[in-house]
Amino acid sequence: MRNLMPLLVLMLPALLQASSLSAVPATQTASANAAKLLSVARAGERTVAVGDHGVVLLSDDHGGHFRQATSVPLATPLTGVSFVDARQGWAVGHWGAILATTDGGDTWQVQRLSSAEDRPLFAVHFFNPQQGVAVGLWSLVLTTDDGGKHWTEQRLEAPPGSKRADLNLMGLFADGEGCLYATAERGQLLRSDDQGKHWRYVDTGYSGTLWTGAVLGDGSLLVGGQRGTLLHGSADGARWQRVSLQSKSSVTAIDVSGQTVIAVGLDGLIVRSDDGGQSFHEQPSGDGVSLTATLLNGDGSPIVFSRRGVVSRH
Repeated sequence: MRNLMPLLVLMLPALLQASSLSAVPATQTASANAAKLLSVARAGERTVAVGDHGVVLLSDDHGGHFRQATSVPLATPLTGVSFVDARQGWAVGHWGAILATTDGGDTWQVQRLSSAEDRPLFAVHFFNPQQGVAVGLWSLVLTTDDGGKHWTEQRLEAPPGSKRADLNLMGLFADGEGCLYATAERGQLLRSDDQGKHWRYVDTGYSGTLWTGAVLGDGSLLVGGQRGTLLHGSADGARWQRVSLQSKSSVTAIDVSGQTVIAVGLDGLIVRSDDGGQSFHEQPSGDGVSLTATLLNGDGSPIVFSRRGVVSRH
């Protein structure tokens, strides 16, 4: 897969062919570890990864071994996951699906499902067990104040220079002060200071899609997107500087743990910093498989996921 191909090919297969919703549960399969995985989160000490066909993988040894979740009620692609502690978590995906778990990801229940249209959700973030936000296709923003029992769609204003709010919102990340960011198309970064109810646009100066982002240890922002784009910005989003990369492969996921920062992307791209994001060096994975998600362990070793499943601990 080349970096000129939009990442939506990985995340949105056959939207136009989806004519009806078949709410069947995910099946147990010996090949689950080879499923396309799109998002990962930490549930206490457990690693939880979600992906295609409703696959949920769990690891209790920091990515050394994975097993499939016991019960997932939908076999639709899952594109985002978030946990607030070792037991409570949420996953989102196609058909606007939102699933919840109270046992660390072993079993899941449906909180929301839209059978009228396949308007996928791409990312979810919970601040605490009650307040959460999910975002997706065509500026879809949903918020909850009761742990997901009820979800409310929030209206977005049109971005500067546009007549309507129709950007795809691709990722969510937050700082420790309750500020939430959403990465989007056209180089836009959205910021909310009230748990997703109101947003303002932050123009990064880039015109392509931003897939992912993170807050660094010093409070500054790092966002990644198409064509090897990695941008380092101030907390208010006023100043942006491009991180120089040799690769032109799209950046799909970023994680931060202390002074260690890792970004992964298409064509096996791995970019790492050990000084809090002041400098980066590239570490190609070797086989060129498109990498889709990553999570840093406490010792700085990353667990890496791809369109072919779990890659390895690097």
